[in-house]
Amino acid sequence: MPATTDAPAPPGARAVARYVRTSASKARRVVDLVRGLPAKEALTVLRFAPQAASVPVYKVVASAIANAENNEQLDPDSLLIAEAYVDEGPTMRRYRPRAQMRPGPIRKRTCHITIAVEAVQPVASAAPRRPRKPAAPATAAAPAAAPETTEPAEAAEPPASEAPAKKAAAKRAAKQAPAKQATKKQAAKKQAAKKQAEAEAEEVTETAAEIETAAKKAPAKKAPAKKSAAKKAPAKKAVKKQAEAEEGTE
Repeated sequence: MPATTDAPAPPGARAVARYVRTSASKARRVVDLVRGLPAKEALTVLRFAPQAASVPVYKVVASAIANAENNEQLDPDSLLIAEAYVDEGPTMRRYRPRAQMRPGPIRKRTCHITIAVEAVQPVASAAPRRPRKPAAPATAAAPAAAPETTEPAEAAEPPASEAPAKKAAAKRAAKQAPAKQATKKQAAKKQAAKKQAEAEAEEVTETAAEIETAAKKAPAKKAPAKKSAAKKAPAKKAVKKQAEAEEGTE
């Protein structure tokens, strides 16, 4: 079988933080944010991350950058986070008393954070494009012929400019026509309302005059006969009593 030659690994460095007092699941959430990012950008992301695990991860990334700069003499600006993973560490078991003096377990988890950085060669910038040549100047014959062709156009410009003005005036007249009709209708309605009100007022005055004349011509009402008879009855009784009294005295 032909021998296979592996490509040389790019230069880099790594840093490991062991027995970090946080759970592996919480640290993995932060590590996933910076995996594959440039080292400087990863530090910026971790500096403003709201998770509490971002503090130990930031320290590990900074340590890896320092190892690559001091031990491998690499440029910090060319570093890329190639590997970033978290392993579980030992769990410290504690207990606290709960109901009925039963022990409640407390698990204090730890983890190991590993960060590896590699130097990446800067991508060569593409060759600049050559500027396009300026367009060739127009020939002298074209400007000479231009005045001849523009004269008829200039002569024809006034009719073209007058047409939009006429159209605009027609549109304005068409818009003002409904407004004029509406004002005429309103004036006619007002006049009709005034005439109706005057007619009603005349009818009211006529009816009032008729009532007054009828009241003057009507005779005075006579008192009812029953009331006069009722008034005369006590007087008759008094006369009878006097006559009886006189007879008795005789």
